Amino acid sequence: MLSEGLFNMALTYGKLLLLPALWGLPMNYETGKMINFVRGRLVEKTPTHAIVDCNGLGYELRISANTFAGLENEDCKMLTHYVVNIDVRSGASSHTLYGFLTAAERDLFKQLVTVSGVSATIGMTILSSFQVDQLQNAIMSGDDKLITSVKGIGPKLAKRIVMDLSEKVIVTGVHENIIAKSGNTAKIEALSALCSLGFDRKKADITLNAIIKDGTSVMSTEDLIKESLKVL
Repeated sequence: MLSEGLFNMALTYGKLLLLPALWGLPMNYETGKMINFVRGRLVEKTPTHAIVDCNGLGYELRISANTFAGLENEDCKMLTHYVVNIDVRSGASSHTLYGFLTAAERDLFKQLVTVSGVSATIGMTILSSFQVDQLQNAIMSGDDKLITSVKGIGPKLAKRIVMDLSEKVIVTGVHENIIAKSGNTAKIEALSALCSLGFDRKKADITLNAIIKDGTSVMSTEDLIKESLKVL
């Protein structure tokens, strides 16, 4: 039997967990690993959703404008992220499956919804407003003004997105499209490794640029990391 002190502590903790209900807010549960992808016949698509027939079972997926533009063939495969939204006041729940043609877009979506104030709906709106590499560049360069061009995104939320994701975008590998196009894969990989080791991204970037500038030959990722560790 709980003592009075432990009972009061548990009661207080329970009230804290129910704060969203007191404010009338929904509670979100992300179970993205439940369904990893769907493959089948595309039977319907709009700029906001697509329906894929998988052996007689039709999956409706919310999609971005980028994915909509890329759905050209009848046979398709889409990576997915599954979200359950529960209104704690009414107990009603909604189950939504989000679809993406590339891992880069899905990873970026998953990063966006970790930011306070960015719901899954807002995340899809942001993705629909930019190409993936354009949004990644904006986050990495701190261009919050570009993000405020999205309807419903104010300056505070845009700054929070940049602040929260500026380093995560590199560390988690959602930057893969830019890596492929940059022409300097070794530097990007070295920067990612240094960030994962806990070094400040800006300082690491400056250090790598100086090493590359002073170098007499093309350096590998391993060499760049070793030289950077001597300086940082």
